[in-house]
Amino acid sequence: MEQSVLQVKNLFIGYGTGEQRVQAVDDISLSLEKGGSLGIIGESGSGKTTLALALMGLLDKTAAIGGTISYCGENLQQLSETERNYYRWRRLALVFQNSLDVLNPVLTIYEQIYECLKKHTGLRPTLICEKINNLFKMVGLEPFWQEYYPHQLSGGIRQRVLLAMALSCDPDILIVDEPTNALDAVSKQEIIDLIYTLHQERKFGLMVISHEMKTVSRLASRLIVMYNGRIVEEGLTKDILNHPMHNYTRGLLNSSPDINPYRDLWGIPGETAHGNQGGCSFYPRCNQRIEYCKTNKPSLEYVSLERKVACNRKGIVTLLQASGICKTYKSKGKRIKVCDNCGIDIRAGEAVALIGQSGSGKTTLASIIGGVLAADAGEVFFNGEKVTGYSATCRQNGIQIVFQDPYSSVNEQFTVEEAIREPLDVIRRDCTLEQRTNWVKDALSQVQLPSEDSFLARRCHTLSGGQRQRIALARAMVMQPSILIADEISSMLDPSTQANILRLLKGLQNRKGFAMLYITHDLAVAQKIADRVYVMYQGKIIEKGNAQHVFTKPVQAYTKKLLDGAATISLC
Repeated sequence: MEQSVLQVKNLFIGYGTGEQRVQAVDDISLSLEKGGSLGIIGESGSGKTTLALALMGLLDKTAAIGGTISYCGENLQQLSETERNYYRWRRLALVFQNSLDVLNPVLTIYEQIYECLKKHTGLRPTLICEKINNLFKMVGLEPFWQEYYPHQLSGGIRQRVLLAMALSCDPDILIVDEPTNALDAVSKQEIIDLIYTLHQERKFGLMVISHEMKTVSRLASRLIVMYNGRIVEEGLTKDILNHPMHNYTRGLLNSSPDINPYRDLWGIPGETAHGNQGGCSFYPRCNQRIEYCKTNKPSLEYVSLERKVACNRKGIVTLLQASGICKTYKSKGKRIKVCDNCGIDIRAGEAVALIGQSGSGKTTLASIIGGVLAADAGEVFFNGEKVTGYSATCRQNGIQIVFQDPYSSVNEQFTVEEAIREPLDVIRRDCTLEQRTNWVKDALSQVQLPSEDSFLARRCHTLSGGQRQRIALARAMVMQPSILIADEISSMLDPSTQANILRLLKGLQNRKGFAMLYITHDLAVAQKIADRVYVMYQGKIIEKGNAQHVFTKPVQAYTKKLLDGAATISLC
């Protein structure tokens, strides 16, 4: 294993004092070996750029710093400013993200690179001129650009200039901060390719700070995820992008158009709360938080080989595990096996699509998972407890099912209030009628229906199909489910109503944080909403995995057939 060139141990960086103090970097440790590559991702304000400036010794004088930053065993924190200057650009170099702010507007590009080389290398003017020409050739720029001023250059060319300046002193470590920020698609790809090629050729250690997953996936072999100044997940880049193990990481990936080109994008609800919090800083935004998390700060620990997660629950928890599910029906003397050794897992907060043609066994499997139907064999566990009968559905924070047909799933003679309140009447007899009615009104607001008394008094048979499906959804939401099973809930609706229902459902999931099993034969819908996919055929689960992988690189011939049948209309 390569020896680390750069080591950061227990780094703390704070600004301000008292109640105004902001812990921009909170107990971070990392390392970077010679020729290695490390990516750092996180929302704006997570501490990424502060970390980069600390490595370069460029922080504001008001910053309070603790911990150590070492280069080849030398503690850079103990060096004087003059001594630190020796390491800047010669050993560690930084490509800043705001090229117009960094470059001097009154000097030509040649003059700026000349000054950098003169200060840090001591080369003779003729050698400096030759060096600049070589640098321009290295980053793919013609020599004539040297005579231009920064404002006369495009964003892509300015980024190449900054890269040339950073590499002018042949550093051992290159830090690039948002290298593709605000660039067009072609320029982004060119810069990514250029950095990748230079890294491969020159073998410097590379640290990439970016919020663009395409950038870190190409340039970084290892990845660190930062939130509120702390590392919440660390591991191999491909593993984290394919299988995030922290809720925050998954939220970042679900917000990325690079990873989800066909899906509606949903950001992580809430905002980062800075301050000295005793517990998990992600607690207010987490969809699997427990009371323990409120007062106990999680430590970054190994949860698998080469993967660390800072979570009191050891990462995203698996809410439901179903295994070995078998079900056979008898019809006219024949035995029809509709579920054959089926298994399915659902993690907190994720959307799982169960797809397959009609008659493949999807609804039967979902009914068994929800406890509506008994299996011939197999087990279902919800939150670690075995599901028997309605044990998981007849309680709040359990499993709720919204069925396909909005006309038969809700008693049409019920008033709206009676239909939604019915499950509460069964399980919450300890609450007053007024309390239950208030919960009904809240559920109606969640599904964007009126909550006035006149609407509560309407009979369900007077409602449209779209309204009745929203009532069925409100009936489930009033139970505050941890898992919602949605069985073809939009298949009987017109396209406009279907789109509204689906967007409402995904919005609710994003805000409320429940997990969802969405059953459908419509692959276009599944592509829009699913994190993971299970493909069912003739009673068996024949393929499963990350939604993008299944939809773009299916393994089974049946899955390919489904995708071919779901091909979009060509308007050409």
